[in-house]
Amino acid sequence: MTDVLTPAQRRLNMQRIRGRDTAPEMTLRRLLHAGGFRYRLHDKKLPGRPDLVFSRFGVAMFVHGCFWHGHGCPNFKLPVTRREFWEMKIAGNKARDKRTCSALLDAGWRILTVWECSLKGPGRLTAESIARQCERFISGRQQELEISGNRMASGPEKQTGARQKEPT
Repeated sequence: MTDVLTPAQRRLNMQRIRGRDTAPEMTLRRLLHAGGFRYRLHDKKLPGRPDLVFSRFGVAMFVHGCFWHGHGCPNFKLPVTRREFWEMKIAGNKARDKRTCSALLDAGWRILTVWECSLKGPGRLTAESIARQCERFISGRQQELEISGNRMASGPEKQTGARQKEPT
């Protein structure tokens, strides 16, 4: 299947994709600020420049886009064109994420990762649920937590959306 956009149009679209102040990140920032949490943004002193840093609690928070970080949810679909390029790009992003998390954990930080699918799409969670999970993690002692949307939007086997990461 060929791309419906010209190379110039595709390039323009790709240039417009931002790495910070994304809609999911802004939503989380508003929720947490309303909950009384204060944070720094994109701290250059920390590995990976976490999206939100809660120094008082020792928490680094990342808001990951499902496509760019290769999340295994319905929001992630590998492009048909230039498949090899995208496989390498996303694999590189995943490897960098893993290195960043290891460096932060070694430095004594706790890591909270919120996936885009928890905030938008058919399996999204409620804003209150996400805020509650974030607040519980930030105030708690757990080392790592990932919050993702429900992979099955309906049915009796509905997932909770939060997943504690196993130590590596």
